Amino acid sequence: MSNDERVGAARRTGPPTKVVVVDDHPMWRDGVRADLEADGRSRVVGEAASADEAITVVEGARPDVVLIDLNMPGLPGTVAIQRIAERVPGTRMLVLSASAAEADVLAAVKAGASGYLLKSATGDELVDAVQQVAAGEPVFSPSLAALVLGEFRRVASGGDREQDLTERETEVLRHVARGYTYREIADRLVISVRTVQNHVQSILAKLQLRGRYELMRYAIHRGLDRDDE
Repeated sequence: MSNDERVGAARRTGPPTKVVVVDDHPMWRDGVRADLEADGRSRVVGEAASADEAITVVEGARPDVVLIDLNMPGLPGTVAIQRIAERVPGTRMLVLSASAAEADVLAAVKAGASGYLLKSATGDELVDAVQQVAAGEPVFSPSLAALVLGEFRRVASGGDREQDLTERETEVLRHVARGYTYREIADRLVISVRTVQNHVQSILAKLQLRGRYELMRYAIHRGLDRDDE
């Protein structure tokens, strides 16, 4: 037996990792299945073409890892990730997406994904990532890792600064997190648009953030988008 064969045999010891593949493109799912099962460390125990279908399939198959795209018909992939985490605790989610958009990556992590790979990843990178996620290790495409780490550092360091916000500023921040425009916030709080803008500028200064997009991202990660009214 060659050295490569001995290494391959060693990698395949133990039960295979059970995987459910979720993507709305059948040919893509076929390719992923081929890569995973050729490696020998994984076994595809189910497939789904939508987020809605994924929830049902995962509940039945009870996989170790769900390999899921974000952009599919029906429910957003992030919603499926959240619901799977609630209904099948212990199942780990690895996103495999064509999108490298910061908002998509951070939304997936917030929903409960343990990793995020771009579809440009090689077959070897994919099969290794599945094993790492199954073992409880976070995995991200190299171009995304710094983004995620930086965001968590920003959120962690900014938590204590929220106590410096006034009650009205906190109200405005919650509405920003929920996606309301300045005009909508003004109407809901019965204040002027200019007052809303002044509050936002004050919030940005206190939280040391740059612009509305960073403010919305910060607020969502702090859970301020939850509607508790």
